[in-house]
Amino acid sequence: MAIGAPKDLMDIRRFFLEPQGPKQRQYEALRAYFVENRASKEVARAFGYSASAFAVLCHHFRREGDPVFFVTPHKGPQAQPKKSVARDLVVQLRKQNHSVYEISEALKERKFPLSPTAVREVLKSEGFSALPRRMDDERPERTGPSIEAVCDVREFSLTPRRFTTACGGLFLFLPDMVRLDIEATAASAGLPGSKMIPAGHALRTALAMKLWSVERKSHVMALLADEGFGLFTGLNVLPKKSFLSEYSCRIDHAKTVRVLSSWHAQVHGQPIFPGESFNLDFHSAPYYGEHPVVEKHYVSMRSRRQPSILVFLAQDATTQAFCYSNADLRKGEESEEVFRFIDFWKQTHGKLPAHLVFDSKLTTYDGLARIDALGIPFITLRRRSPALLKEVMLLPRSAWRVAELDVPTRKYKTPRYFEQTVTLAKHTFRQLFIQDLGHEEPTILLTNEWKTSPKALITRYAQRMLIENSLSDAVRFFHMNALSSAVGMKVDFDMALLVIASGLYRMMAGRMRGYEDSQARQIFRDLVDTPATVTVSEKDVEVNFHRRSHLPIILASGMMDKPIAVPWWNGRKMRITTHAG
Repeated sequence: MAIGAPKDLMDIRRFFLEPQGPKQRQYEALRAYFVENRASKEVARAFGYSASAFAVLCHHFRREGDPVFFVTPHKGPQAQPKKSVARDLVVQLRKQNHSVYEISEALKERKFPLSPTAVREVLKSEGFSALPRRMDDERPERTGPSIEAVCDVREFSLTPRRFTTACGGLFLFLPDMVRLDIEATAASAGLPGSKMIPAGHALRTALAMKLWSVERKSHVMALLADEGFGLFTGLNVLPKKSFLSEYSCRIDHAKTVRVLSSWHAQVHGQPIFPGESFNLDFHSAPYYGEHPVVEKHYVSMRSRRQPSILVFLAQDATTQAFCYSNADLRKGEESEEVFRFIDFWKQTHGKLPAHLVFDSKLTTYDGLARIDALGIPFITLRRRSPALLKEVMLLPRSAWRVAELDVPTRKYKTPRYFEQTVTLAKHTFRQLFIQDLGHEEPTILLTNEWKTSPKALITRYAQRMLIENSLSDAVRFFHMNALSSAVGMKVDFDMALLVIASGLYRMMAGRMRGYEDSQARQIFRDLVDTPATVTVSEKDVEVNFHRRSHLPIILASGMMDKPIAVPWWNGRKMRITTHAG
């Protein structure tokens, strides 16, 4: 931008003696030094430079071929063709009282596409302020989503009717939910409720979202018109997203722990938690926002530290079902979380966990000593310090032994190992150096199991990858990383729902031939994601599955043989049938 001419003598003198722009200041300083022969320190002091900075300026000036002064180069595009073409039309539409969204749509129809943000920028540059909020009758008529009924259990009806629902497979979970009395879980945990949406109905609704793989609370709005979801939960329609978000705010960590305790009490005696061994791990659910409560943790999927919610999960190694979760963690509390799980298991089952397997960063050496003092067998990794790696490298070949792993699907079946005894935190442990497991660096196992063979120890730790696979499944199907809020207790309740939903999926997998070891997303894809025709009569509710290629597997499970009375349907029975039935 060229500098305009001053108007009077005083302005002319000030223009030369008090340069305003950085380029003019450089020019006057260099002119005083090179033309007027003033001392370098004097010029630097007069024009606001340090002595060294002015020396560098002179150095660059000597070597610059064609220096430019009094002109400020523009950066970026000098014109905005799309905005310029549509500017007059945007102004014309605003004078007709149209909002930025209506203007954006009108521009698209006239082949001048501009986003609402671009329209807002044009209007701001033209001096228009935002429109005041309009009443519904003041808005132009346009097609929009239907307005569904307000959720109210008092409006729930079992009047005879027939309808088609996309969530037919969701009713496969009803027998287990009735048998395990989810209603009692909500009552014993003291979950909040109201006359319109009692606690049991609210818990079933939140659980239905998990079972149906709904990613975020806002996505429930697309399901409101489906009568099947309302019937499943015992409500006239599903609650809207505002209720689901507000409901989780009312559940603190103490209530979440009571939900988990009640769930364990309900499944007592079931094969879902044999309790022979547990896989333990942390997971960082990333948070893409700004909130003072959220701390930075290492996110493995991003290989970096970023704001996230730290979640502790315990998995039964036999059934691969999650049995405990906690997202109410702060930095510095990680090493104590294994003891919270131990206390939880002892309180709910009356005994200590039988066996623990976890990674090296789960707790400290003092923590390992405490676990050993409790008499709980464990297997963990030890961090590869330079001293340990040097010790491994110096071992002679004759010191190594070979173990043959009985894992047909594993590529590396004959690892080499070296066994020794180590003392850490005043406790003696068994340590194994392991080579040829598919890693460049050796694996260092640490355990307090003295009678178990090295082969069994290596095989068992290799099975710890099951929790990694389950976490991957939880991220992709149960949407562990889709945080609904920055507040930790909301995520905490979401993880408790994950535990219950994971258990229900494992129960279903146990009944379906060939799906015993399948992950939830495969069970959902093949069996649960099935439409059905629902017929409500005076005596029962018939859920008639549409024909699907995997329907014979459901038929063979025996779930269609016995009707089940559903308490929140006033005891009316549900029958699952097919078109052939």
